[in-house]
Amino acid sequence: MPDFLQLAGRRIAVFGVANRKSVAWHAAQVLREAGAEVVYVVRSPQRQASVARLIGDAPLYVCDVERQDQIDRLAERLAADFGKFHGLVHSIAFAAYDQRGMRPFHETSREQLLRTFDVSCFSLIALSSALKDQFARDASVVTISISTTRMASENYGFMAPVKAALDSSLAFLAKSFSQFSEVRFNAVAPGLLKTSASAGIPGYVDSYLFAQRATLRGRAVQTEEVANAVAFLLSPRSSGVNAQRLVIDAGMETNYFDPRLVKPAVDALSK
Repeated sequence: MPDFLQLAGRRIAVFGVANRKSVAWHAAQVLREAGAEVVYVVRSPQRQASVARLIGDAPLYVCDVERQDQIDRLAERLAADFGKFHGLVHSIAFAAYDQRGMRPFHETSREQLLRTFDVSCFSLIALSSALKDQFARDASVVTISISTTRMASENYGFMAPVKAALDSSLAFLAKSFSQFSEVRFNAVAPGLLKTSASAGIPGYVDSYLFAQRATLRGRAVQTEEVANAVAFLLSPRSSGVNAQRLVIDAGMETNYFDPRLVKPAVDALSK
């Protein structure tokens, strides 16, 4: 079959692999299968050691995105070690929950919100700026968002407003970069996934099981499906897509009044 995605030989930097369940890991696997060269970047030496066991001799770098000096040093090293990059996957998220567990949203502290914004949103801006001279003219940057930031899920807390800021930044990055390039900025926005990161969210399993029932097909979104969408947005086949969110939720947002969901709720009220 012809190389439909036209990713063969293109160099992509993938940020955020933690383990085999990570969206970043699945995206990297799809990219490698399509013939792309993947350069991995993780957050710490400890993570570097564990990820190295997964990826063999593929290039692997460390960058703590909370530290601008490390971002600048990474950009210098990538410039010295490689030519142009044709894409970047930003799969970085961190919520600064404290030991007291989830609290009402209005009790979110300034420190919590600003640190979460720094890691989960500003890092996309900082990395894009630092690497701008290394991007090919038609490079594609893809970040990982969530399917909706309008649903007030209490156990997700202040992460949703930060993801909303991440979504908004796409338009501004795309506009800014358009002054000197054709670099595109888009997001893949999945519904609830079964990842190691999500497992740490209180009550997530119940939400995941509900989301699975709410999809039109009655099956949860798979991480592989998200990875396929990432690969498409990185490819030249999506060249007309810019500053957009591609929602991957198996139709969940259209299906909240499905009888399978409504009847059990009504029956419970009548007891």
